[in-house]
Amino acid sequence: MVHGPGLRLDKWLWYARLAASRSDAQALCESRRLRLDGRVIDRSCTRVRPGNVLAFPRGDQVIALRVEALADRRGPFAEARQLYTLLMGDGAPALPKAA
Repeated sequence: MVHGPGLRLDKWLWYARLAASRSDAQALCESRRLRLDGRVIDRSCTRVRPGNVLAFPRGDQVIALRVEALADRRGPFAEARQLYTLLMGDGAPALPKAA
């Protein structure tokens, strides 16, 4: 595990309202369907930091976003939307559940 500033990826996905629950975020992280800066993710404890690029499949598309900030809590959608910039995709805030 990398130490220093950052936040667990599963928590960040949940705080950013990109996953419906923390357990959904953990399952998605462990599904090997997410890439962080081009690296396949298989652990929910992976650290995410501002500037990282996250990519994942959603239906027939690939969603890509840049992490802009970390959070201390899961806030309302307007606050959560400030945590990332959408680089590619339809802009929908919810990820599919991991199979």
